[in-house]
Amino acid sequence: MQARMRDLLRWIRDKRGVTSIEYALLAAMFAVAVLGSVVTLRGALVGVYSTVATAVTAAVSAAVSLAS
Repeated sequence: MQARMRDLLRWIRDKRGVTSIEYALLAAMFAVAVLGSVVTLRGALVGVYSTVATAVTAAVSAAVSLAS
């Protein structure tokens, strides 16, 4: 456990870690944006999924009835 803490402190003190922290913050902001978009577009996505599912079901039913 102390080795991990020592490595963490060394990483925090390292100036090269600043870039990785900036990338981590950018990734976190990107994740929040994607999550917000999915939540906002959820209704539209459900509608599109339902439309596609209905079309596929109808196509399969038509193909089965033609094959019979």
